[in-house]
Amino acid sequence: MQVRFQDVTLTFDQEKTVLDNINFTLPSSELISFLGPSGSGKSTTLYLISGLLTATSGKIFFDDRDVTRLDPVKRGVGLVFQNYALYPHMTVRENIMFPLRMAKMKRRNQIERAEKMAELTRIQDQLDKYPGQLSGGQQQRVAISRALAKEPEILLMDEPLSNLDARLRIEMREEIRRIQQETKITTVFVTHDQEEALSIADQVMVLNDGHIQQMTDPVSLYAQPNNLFVANFIGTPVINKFLKQSPALNPVHPIMDTVWTTLGIRPEHLRIGTPEEHLIQAIVQRVEIVGKDVTVHLDSHGQKIVASQLAPSVKEGETLYLTADMSHLYLFDDQGVRQEMRGGLYE
Repeated sequence: MQVRFQDVTLTFDQEKTVLDNINFTLPSSELISFLGPSGSGKSTTLYLISGLLTATSGKIFFDDRDVTRLDPVKRGVGLVFQNYALYPHMTVRENIMFPLRMAKMKRRNQIERAEKMAELTRIQDQLDKYPGQLSGGQQQRVAISRALAKEPEILLMDEPLSNLDARLRIEMREEIRRIQQETKITTVFVTHDQEEALSIADQVMVLNDGHIQQMTDPVSLYAQPNNLFVANFIGTPVINKFLKQSPALNPVHPIMDTVWTTLGIRPEHLRIGTPEEHLIQAIVQRVEIVGKDVTVHLDSHGQKIVASQLAPSVKEGETLYLTADMSHLYLFDDQGVRQEMRGGLYE
């Protein structure tokens, strides 16, 4: 099932615009992450797809069917929320069967469907237990099983892993990816965690302040951000940013001859250069070693800089001459829009 928004706006109380004239198409049979900070509009967009919210203006289509005003029950979507919303007095089997019972499916078919979903989510040995006897990850698997029980054409997941610990989050996002690939159901996964979004999704849609900043595959999103917001939001450690007049930058470096307002350099792209051809001269403030990861914190005329691929042998107090390949320099205009590279330089 393909999902399409056409000029959709959502305004609360005729004053606060939560989504402002957004347009996008979610491809069928893929897993799409909605990513953005709190208040960006990602959960609101999911609720519009589900029908729990109604657009102030614009249209929403499932394939070619206009569902803008269609009742949520008739949309054929499955919902999984941050809190699992399981019935504590029902067994796992009964929880999965609940929507099927509401749909008046024959009990024999309910049981068969519940067992099939439990096998898909690998909780078939938990069917006779109650939610209180399960771990958080197992409870989330029950919630996913229940959402899939009615064979929805779209699965919507709103921050489904937020309540899990770090190790379990990794395990569950791998499971969600596996389940989506096995079922081929169009899935929307809302998260504020960039690592989660980039690791799980075929496509990532980044939102901020009710606007879509960029929608593309995870690799392109990181390597080719459309604007300064995306470049800054995606990536850990955060991208280094320099205004053109920054004293940290070498005024005779070739990049200074091009037109731009803000320069971005990801920490892993900084390397040690020569005094004659450096871009940045900086003093090492701290070397942070966590397992195999080495992060070097530097200072240049009061500006903090982070590098993540320098040799661990650099010492605190050492002066380094840093550079980066031209292809790894991101240049943004005064509107924060990234400029395209042509002929080896940004023009």
